[in-house]
Amino acid sequence: MVTWTTYGTWLQGDKRGYVKNGKILPQNDNLLRANKANQKYDTIKLSPRQKKVVHDAIIKESSIIGQKIFALAVCSNHVHLVLDYFPKPISDIVAYYKKAGRLALKEMGLTGKIWAKGYDKRFCYDEIILNRRIKYVKNHDSV
Repeated sequence: MVTWTTYGTWLQGDKRGYVKNGKILPQNDNLLRANKANQKYDTIKLSPRQKKVVHDAIIKESSIIGQKIFALAVCSNHVHLVLDYFPKPISDIVAYYKKAGRLALKEMGLTGKIWAKGYDKRFCYDEIILNRRIKYVKNHDSV
């Protein structure tokens, strides 16, 4: 399972906690203020139409590269994907999907920084964990 956020919507220090190096860390108001002050671009929240465009772009990209998607949720401030194994580095795979979404949004006229740097990854080592992650993603607000 991979997750990435739209630019500026879930900064380090956020009250919901945040992930760094695979660890969930608690709220840190000073860190959050510093990150907000250092933002170079506007915060991006996807509209329902933009969410649908990103969703469709990710589905199309998965078809092009031949990777199975078990679950996909495109929310206003983040994307969750549960993916089948693919013989490429996970960083490359995420880059494919982020780029597909960015280019689709660019065609709609949305330019500039869309996605936050990086992503979170959670490996599914057995069917129980895989099914739990699929259910989690399918329960998210999406298109």
